Amino acid sequence: MPQKRIVVGLSGGVDSSVSAKILKEEGHEVIGLFMKNWEEDNDLGICPAKEDFDDVMRVALALDIPYYTVNYSKAYREKVFDEFIEGLKKGLTPNPDLLCNREIKFKVLLEAAENLGADFLATGHYCRRDENGRLLKGIDPLKDQSYFLAQVPSTAIRKSLFPIGDLEKPRVREIAKSASLATHAKKESMGICFIGNKNFKKFIESYIPATTGSFYDMKTKKRISSHDGACFYTIGERARISGSDAPYFVAKKEGNDVFVVKGKDHPLLYTSSLSASSPFWIHDTPDILKSYTAKIRYRQNDQKCSIRLTDRGLKVDFETPQRAATPGQYVVFYDGDVCLGSAIID
Repeated sequence: MPQKRIVVGLSGGVDSSVSAKILKEEGHEVIGLFMKNWEEDNDLGICPAKEDFDDVMRVALALDIPYYTVNYSKAYREKVFDEFIEGLKKGLTPNPDLLCNREIKFKVLLEAAENLGADFLATGHYCRRDENGRLLKGIDPLKDQSYFLAQVPSTAIRKSLFPIGDLEKPRVREIAKSASLATHAKKESMGICFIGNKNFKKFIESYIPATTGSFYDMKTKKRISSHDGACFYTIGERARISGSDAPYFVAKKEGNDVFVVKGKDHPLLYTSSLSASSPFWIHDTPDILKSYTAKIRYRQNDQKCSIRLTDRGLKVDFETPQRAATPGQYVVFYDGDVCLGSAIID
């Protein structure tokens, strides 16, 4: 590729750092852009964004590239966080990562890159693309992040680059270490970014007051005990109920009632089909007469399925029953390595 001006979304992590290094070595004009999405400190009184930005400065200095910072905290709260909270209030389990990529990284951050005269925006995602704007899985099956970009349109994919999509994670760390980048041994950021290492329940209670509800046995419909709110539970997770001879797992939520079953692999935790709404196709609408694969959560192996159109969206039928299909999460569709798009599980 001829020399281009490329803005790299530097997060302060090793993946975006190596992405910038690769592009610089290819001879491109590279500009770092740090995006701040959240203002609050963690439980230790430390602002994670400040620590990440310090690492961005170190990486930019080592690579000898200019860098800027943009603050999208207001847009993030309105487009991502508020929708996340509203989903929890409705008893759903939203995925803010997909919303962030759709509304922030590949929309407003991409616009900021274009305002800097960039030909492309580059990120440290483990995925790839082709020249037609189709999103492809990353080479590393343990790190493939195409699932999280399954709401990003091909118009944005065509303007984006994923320099580490052809690499495996250990190799990325090797490159960072050989270049003495400050991020080479930095731990992975886990969980929901705005919660970080805070206690999930404690954090959410500051936005959704605890409301006493009841646990019910899914089979007998008998009440077992009380809980502080259905919003703190998600389908398939263990419900810590004292006095039971076997662990309970969440099978269903209705209003503020949580229905549970005994055993992690209870049959009522599985389904062979699901309904999904708001289907979104990245590039082209797929031929629904074909068989595809799908994931109902990140890092799940591809599951063979068929898709049918309905009045409300889609009906997805799986070849093998799926555990804990969770309303509010996304089902993401694939045709081989091509990520076709996604829909919201109802």
